Amino acid sequence: MAKMRAAEAAVRVMEKEGVTCAFGVPGAAINPFYAALRSRNTVRHILARHVEGASHMADGYTRAKAGNIGVCIGTSGPAGTDMITGLYAAIADSVPILCITGQAPRAKLHKEDFQAVDIETIAKPVTKWAVTVREPALVPQVFQQAFHVMRSGRPGPVLIDLPIDVQMAEIEFDDELYEPLPVYKPEASRAQIQRALEMMNAAERPLIVAGGGIVNADASDLLVRFAEAAGVPVIPTLMGWGVIPDDHPLMAGMVGLQTSHRYGNRNFLDSDFVIGIGNRWANRHTGSVETYTKGRKFVHIDVEPTQIGRVFGPDLGIASDAKAALTLLVEEAEKRRDAGQLKDRTAWAGTCLHRKNNMLRKSHFDQVPLKPQRVYQEMNEILSRDTCYVTTIGLSQIAGAQFLHVYKPRNWINCGQAGPLGWTLPAALGVRAADPDREVVALSGDYDFQFMIEELAVGAQHKLPYLHVVVNNSYLGLIRQSQRGFSMDYEVSLAFENINNTEIDGYGVDHVAVAEGLGCKAIRVKSPNEFKDAFSRAKELMREHQVPVVLEFILERVTNIAMGTEVDSVNEFEEVLCLDPNLSIANNVEMAVDP
Repeated sequence: MAKMRAAEAAVRVMEKEGVTCAFGVPGAAINPFYAALRSRNTVRHILARHVEGASHMADGYTRAKAGNIGVCIGTSGPAGTDMITGLYAAIADSVPILCITGQAPRAKLHKEDFQAVDIETIAKPVTKWAVTVREPALVPQVFQQAFHVMRSGRPGPVLIDLPIDVQMAEIEFDDELYEPLPVYKPEASRAQIQRALEMMNAAERPLIVAGGGIVNADASDLLVRFAEAAGVPVIPTLMGWGVIPDDHPLMAGMVGLQTSHRYGNRNFLDSDFVIGIGNRWANRHTGSVETYTKGRKFVHIDVEPTQIGRVFGPDLGIASDAKAALTLLVEEAEKRRDAGQLKDRTAWAGTCLHRKNNMLRKSHFDQVPLKPQRVYQEMNEILSRDTCYVTTIGLSQIAGAQFLHVYKPRNWINCGQAGPLGWTLPAALGVRAADPDREVVALSGDYDFQFMIEELAVGAQHKLPYLHVVVNNSYLGLIRQSQRGFSMDYEVSLAFENINNTEIDGYGVDHVAVAEGLGCKAIRVKSPNEFKDAFSRAKELMREHQVPVVLEFILERVTNIAMGTEVDSVNEFEEVLCLDPNLSIANNVEMAVDP
């Protein structure tokens, strides 16, 4: 046993648990912990410009690679409350991050001391566990338990609050004897999996809905093997996008009210059985439960038992880690396929693929100002299959999901349920810190970009190059579109005449000037003829300067993006392509018929 400060013991536990990078902002009440970080010199620290930004960086860092745990650090009081949004974003999408806050001395906690706030109570609703450590000797065990909680069952964030006197107290700790606690995840039984396959085999038009739990479990290869063995098409959720490549013949499109494909919705509406794996039946995916569930049976497999039946009661629920369930599903499906005991799904899969190839939205628009659809078309043509997209919310995200293509898991990193504006930029920096070799492309509307634009300086200071595509219509576009239901366009315009730059046509903020002022590079694009050269120059600037490069596209002010209130009634607004005359649109609302 060795004597050391409790803060040093905490850092040593983090080392043993695999932490190599942290994001944060130092302050008086957390300085003992920072002193331990400095003396150990084993964990890279990236200084954020806003503590909320640090929490989103940690979020992106975790999502970038299997097994990662992002860490964010702040002082007492407002630093902790600033990170609440980051904790909410993480727990909503089952992302484990560790938030460490400083705190006033224990004797001052009830005396309204400077920057003393009950962050434990504040954080409890948005964490798996929030705790203020009141005894120094407990620090190593609390950190050990934190990693166990974050990784077990449905993953999620933990907050540890450390009073400054707890950090500085000396304790006995031997890190050579330290071992991480075993991670607990429920596993499906073979009998449960056999029943699920029997139900699937009895159906005529089955589908697999593949959720983000498959990404978390690092089980995408197993998902593809299962789909191929059973011959069943796959509908990825927004959080599961990439578990099967977009160009795989069994990838049948995404379903939903907004981030969906025309062919995905149509394929789903034609199904009679769905097995959901690692998904939560999010409302932007389902619309009303009555429409979504009508005429089909459901099996739901999820790592969190209380998730099963939360939105609607399935015909069969199985509490299981996605990898454990898919391992058995692959074994049983391949065995039954080889024995000729599975139905031939060739015709059904062919129908889904035919719709995928024919029920398309138009993206080739040559007009100026630009239409966003054309921007995404160009991104598909110019960017590689290995591109990792990072985005959060808004028409930019919705249209991106409708038009972009994703071919690998963790190449669509999206804050799905919480969707806080400003998440994209710091999350992209976290992804870049986690994987220096990945091609990272962030996608923002102008408002999302402005929310935490100061974090660009972090990318410049710490040499974290990535490409940030900003589609600028100088509007809160999604809110403007939803206000149509109230016959108004109220307080959602960001446009004004910028007295310092009259060349941006009244679009307001000069994003190029701001980005360059923060130490980055930026390019503005106004014409479709500039696209390919702009992307080429942006990549050159990233390589040369090793900083984020902003690529801003000036869009037409108003573009309505396809969405609706039900999966069977999505308003397309814009022109669609019907490459097969048997697939039609009537009254600008989805009315496709079978080919």
